Amino acid sequence: MLKCPECAAVLDVDEDEVEEGEIMNCPECEVELEVVQVNPVHLNAISDETEQEEEEKEAEEDFDEEEEEEEKAGDEEEE
Repeated sequence: MLKCPECAAVLDVDEDEVEEGEIMNCPECEVELEVVQVNPVHLNAISDETEQEEEEKEAEEDFDEEEEEEEKAGDEEEE
């Protein structure tokens, strides 16, 4: 019997048919779960915060690159 690590809901999953790396959703709290081990089956919640942090970091890097390009263009116009 598998339980969600976030809300402890019982998951209707056949433990013999899951594969390592498989992603599933908890029907109760809707968190994404990754199968990190198959014997015995162990699930980890995939954090939305981690994904959001990565997206924010990428957006910040893109903004910095655009800002640098604008500064270079401004410097070239002054010359």
